Amino acid sequence: MTRGQDLLAGLGDRLAGLRGRITADAEMDKITWFRAGGTADALFQPADEKDLATFLKAVPEEIPITVVGIGSNLLVREGGIPGFVVRLSAKGFGEAELAAPTRIRAGAATPDKRVAALALEAGIGGFHFYHGIPGAIGGALRMNAGANGVETRERVVEVRALDRKGKVHKLSNADMGYAYRYSSAPAELIFTSALFEGFAEERDAIKAAMDAVQHHRETVQPIREKTGGSTFKNPEGTSAWKEIDKAGCRGLMIGGAQMSPMHCNFMINTGNATGYDLEFLGETVRARVLETSGIRLHWEIKRIGRFKPGHEVQEFLGQLL
Repeated sequence: MTRGQDLLAGLGDRLAGLRGRITADAEMDKITWFRAGGTADALFQPADEKDLATFLKAVPEEIPITVVGIGSNLLVREGGIPGFVVRLSAKGFGEAELAAPTRIRAGAATPDKRVAALALEAGIGGFHFYHGIPGAIGGALRMNAGANGVETRERVVEVRALDRKGKVHKLSNADMGYAYRYSSAPAELIFTSALFEGFAEERDAIKAAMDAVQHHRETVQPIREKTGGSTFKNPEGTSAWKEIDKAGCRGLMIGGAQMSPMHCNFMINTGNATGYDLEFLGETVRARVLETSGIRLHWEIKRIGRFKPGHEVQEFLGQLL
């Protein structure tokens, strides 16, 4: 049997009654925007929050559970992902609605762009930056996603989540422990929805801000390539792309992976890159920037899963650790 078949067989009837979809040996390259990576032992797409809670209560704690969003900021290693991957369904977790004149409630699977669009419709300012982030709300909450000078933490009022036992938690903005591209909320929590607050603003002004975001993306970012967005976080006092450029890594290729010639903090799959190619390229860039500038770049892209034997990648390629 495959790893996935063995996992599901070992759980027997514990998963009986679930309404969501379970897929053994799920091909993650079909989910990630990089279009690369190995398989997950099993993929579960819950029908709704109640279904997710039932699943969490049924799966023993020793079995790993990894949560992914729409795959826009994700690199999956070729050795695959142990245990279950949970991907929230658009039907059960992808709705956004007005909760008050300047408040929006959105499910964790709601695309960031949808929240920006709803805010425009309702005349709520402060959400234009989501128009330029190609992800979903769950990921934005986890990593404090931001763009154009605005961050998620500026809009969050309350976050709803489930823990590993399926218990509901409500977290305030302070509970999320936000910092630059970071949240200290417990890693085991699966965010299911959030309440956001903006401010009243004229639709023309909101539309102009959204148009500016779109124009910026189209002119300086490789948005039509197979990419994971910004590869590294900006170091304090400088920009990641400037340090990458200074280290001579603009356009650098390893296998089918390349640092974009257009925006060198964007890593792209030129057609046949593997997860190994992409991660090895990223660590090569980190090593060269460290050597050139003395700066340790930190990944913004989330890397998950096992290394394929013989294809392990060391941080900074093992240098100066």
